[in-house]
Amino acid sequence: MDRIDTMRVFTRVVARRSFTRAAEDLGLPRSTVTDAIKQLESRLGIKLLERTTRHVSPTLDGEAYYKRCVSILDDIEDAEGAFAGARPKGLLRVDVHGTLARHFVLPHLPCFLEAYPDIEIYLSEGDRLVDLVREGIDCVLRVGTPQDSDMIARCVATLEEVTVASPGYVSRFGLPSDPDELHSGHRMIGFRTTGSSGILPLVFRVDGKRITTTIKTSITVNAADTFVSVARMGLGIIQVPRYHVEDDLKTGTLVELLKAFPPEPSPVSVLYPRNRQLSPRVRVFIEWLKDLFLQHDVDSNAGK
Repeated sequence: MDRIDTMRVFTRVVARRSFTRAAEDLGLPRSTVTDAIKQLESRLGIKLLERTTRHVSPTLDGEAYYKRCVSILDDIEDAEGAFAGARPKGLLRVDVHGTLARHFVLPHLPCFLEAYPDIEIYLSEGDRLVDLVREGIDCVLRVGTPQDSDMIARCVATLEEVTVASPGYVSRFGLPSDPDELHSGHRMIGFRTTGSSGILPLVFRVDGKRITTTIKTSITVNAADTFVSVARMGLGIIQVPRYHVEDDLKTGTLVELLKAFPPEPSPVSVLYPRNRQLSPRVRVFIEWLKDLFLQHDVDSNAGK
């Protein structure tokens, strides 16, 4: 068994957490799989797997080696597929912003998987900028202006933002007529993304210029659903993508403020490592996302 085949065996054992199931998947005797892992550990001089009678899990070294193996095997598969004209296939690892994914992406994933039946998706959820290479992620989907990083950002859409508060809040603090009035006793709900050093300011367009302001906060959160929930409770003003509060605006549980001074739209971007060749799996996923947002009448910046 050559090194590439050994890597395939090892990654299958880690994925399945079992020598027996890995052997069944690969159509090999269990003894062959066991011997391959023993020889691999001997050659590397490290222990890759922790074994019990019921469970197999990677050691810290094993986890690091697993991620490198996955990357290498993906590169081989992509190179062969590109020359063979094959359809995209294999495991696509995507990290998404949860609220955005649940509203736009998840309901339509069956269509994507029907169009690309040889692709398997691993979906993780978060708002932090993950280390794609270290964590084995192919791409991330994020809302907001990407911070400086060693990743390439492809904008697939822009989302309209709105400023809102609850009717109870308006009854208590009044209805502001312009952003300057916010400093006269109004409150905002703070939002802090994972890893950020401060809360996000309120942003408005005034006479064609972008202005930012921060006012007194009664509570600060770091989850999008909680952000909207506490706004419904009357604890302050928030700015969010319109899709997130569209039902609230229709039912009146939230009301739009300062319509004449709208926030700037937020970009929706797919980010992937700068030093990695864009795989066919990621490429078709990005194109599918752009089409998906267009179908939802969301502004697309596909060429930008």
